[in-house]
Amino acid sequence: MRPSLSRLAAVLGPALALLLALAASAAQAFETRARAAIIYDVTTDTVLYEKQADVALPPASMSKLMTLNMLFEALEDGRLTLETRLRVSERAAAMGGSSMFLDTTDRPTVEELIKGIIVLSGNDACVVVAEALAGTEEAFAQMMNQRARALGMVNSSFANSSGWPDPRQRMSMRDLAMLATRLITEFPQYYHYFALTEFPYDGRTPDNRFNRNPLLKLGIGADGLKTGHTQEAGYGLVGSAQQGNRRVVIVFSGTDSKRVRAEEGEAMLNWAFRQFAMRIVARAGEEVARAAVWLGEAPDVGLVPAEDVTLLVPALQRDGLSAEIRWQGPIRAPIAKGQELASMAIRRDGLPDTEVALVAASDVGEAGFRDRMLVAFGKVRDMVLGARAPLTN
Repeated sequence: MRPSLSRLAAVLGPALALLLALAASAAQAFETRARAAIIYDVTTDTVLYEKQADVALPPASMSKLMTLNMLFEALEDGRLTLETRLRVSERAAAMGGSSMFLDTTDRPTVEELIKGIIVLSGNDACVVVAEALAGTEEAFAQMMNQRARALGMVNSSFANSSGWPDPRQRMSMRDLAMLATRLITEFPQYYHYFALTEFPYDGRTPDNRFNRNPLLKLGIGADGLKTGHTQEAGYGLVGSAQQGNRRVVIVFSGTDSKRVRAEEGEAMLNWAFRQFAMRIVARAGEEVARAAVWLGEAPDVGLVPAEDVTLLVPALQRDGLSAEIRWQGPIRAPIAKGQELASMAIRRDGLPDTEVALVAASDVGEAGFRDRMLVAFGKVRDMVLGARAPLTN
């Protein structure tokens, strides 16, 4: 038995009536100058916007986030500590592009290398980490590929640890968002490094010691993660910000200047935080519908959410949210209070559906002997009357 929303209208409780009145039509449309992008609300696991989010593109230095993931995992496994000092090979010291300006006489600590990768975007620092964990950068790239597949990053491949241009170095915006979320949620003890605005390593980089992330200085709750740029990739950014109890991750690639990158990053965060709001649309224990009960001491039972249902909804609309409650019924007694009986699918225009479990509001015992006999008698009577009914053509 699958009651439709219209059939449930007569039994909807006040909580669902409120839910139906709340905002859920599409938020103000968003457009970006980036080639590809995704905006993801971490708190509610909701993709708010995407543009070519599954296309594998050159990630430039944004792929350093995967190198940092591998390094953080090694720290958690005890293979390294923040104080461990690592060797700098000739290959690492010879790396071009963004750099910590390491030489072969250096023995930087893991913590210094983390700061060098995040703040200075040091290609040399990435090679030092890769060689320490895998022996060679090529072997490390294979480890990165294996780990990416295990993490579900289906549109990523790695040829090096730094994002140095290579046709085999590719990542999608969705994969980068997934990776950024992992760094935030799985490694909070290291995430604070992403908020560093400068790192003057050993005084070697007086003019190149500042973090290139343009969001960190805006006072909008931004606290990481990584920029990227090559001629092929354009200017890209993986960024995150927290305002109140919400955290948002943005990822985009393919803008044509630092200025546009900064403008697009700020615009994405402002849109995510201003166009959507968290609302309680159904409260725990408040009845939203009633389901028929078979052979019970009561003919039906109330259906309620076990917990408050909090959703992210567009902030300006006051209509458009719909719900459909589904159960297989009638439900046979006995029923225990809190027993999961049904689900409620909540639909928001422009956002993914949300499925909420509904439980019994009360106990319903089995019907007494007399009531069960009456039900049985009624079924037998219906069968007899059906057998006597005249045939029609």
